[in-house]
Amino acid sequence: MTQNPTTLSVRVLTVNTHKGFTALNRRFILHELRDAVRHVSADIVFLQEVMGAHEGHSSQVANWPAAPHYEFLADTMWKDFAYGQNAVYPEGHHGNAVLSKFPIVRHENCDVSVDGTDPGAEKRGLLHCVLHIPTTGTEMHAICAHLGLRESHRQEQLRLLCERIDHQVPAEAPLVIAGDFNDWRMRAHAFLDRCAGLREVFVAAHGRAARTFPARWPLLRLDRIYVRNARVHRPIELPPHPWTHLSDHAPLAAEITL
Repeated sequence: MTQNPTTLSVRVLTVNTHKGFTALNRRFILHELRDAVRHVSADIVFLQEVMGAHEGHSSQVANWPAAPHYEFLADTMWKDFAYGQNAVYPEGHHGNAVLSKFPIVRHENCDVSVDGTDPGAEKRGLLHCVLHIPTTGTEMHAICAHLGLRESHRQEQLRLLCERIDHQVPAEAPLVIAGDFNDWRMRAHAFLDRCAGLREVFVAAHGRAARTFPARWPLLRLDRIYVRNARVHRPIELPPHPWTHLSDHAPLAAEITL
């Protein structure tokens, strides 16, 4: 982060970790992913599909860490972290996580799963963290999102996101929302602008969202970084290597001046 008496520049990164495996689950690459995440030097990291626990993998996969994956990725670089458990199964669970160099003063995981009574329904969540910015004494809101694959589910989840912003985020507070929106139809931009005044960083800079899926040959624009109450925001271009083999999604990074 960089700062002067009146501004603060925050670097953010969002990445779908694919539970620590390569795109086709052929190889466990969490250690390589940690190196790549550290190299970006982000102040806040938004993680989706991060593993909280898995009894089978912990005994069968070489180099499986003893700590939950989000804690392993945080290591000593991000002293604060929060985890929101979304999908639960007999062997363990995974969800969203936020790693932060700023103190996380409170957090809440909001279940936005649709058709929750259906055992086969997708489990999705919004991990809402409130960060204390020591240099300014203000609070910043960070929401890590992973939306559903069905259009009707995404529309309901976007509505729930806007409802949360309206009730839980002060109008003047800096807000960053990042993650895997699965919004290949490009419906989220207008919806979030209309309901909450959010701007997507890559859309503002280049006129369209970044291609992020599949990571090796990106075609679909699924991942996003939305901001509100930022003086300046700009995308950070990340090189293809080593990211193309670390997940099925390419990561996104941005510099945000508050």
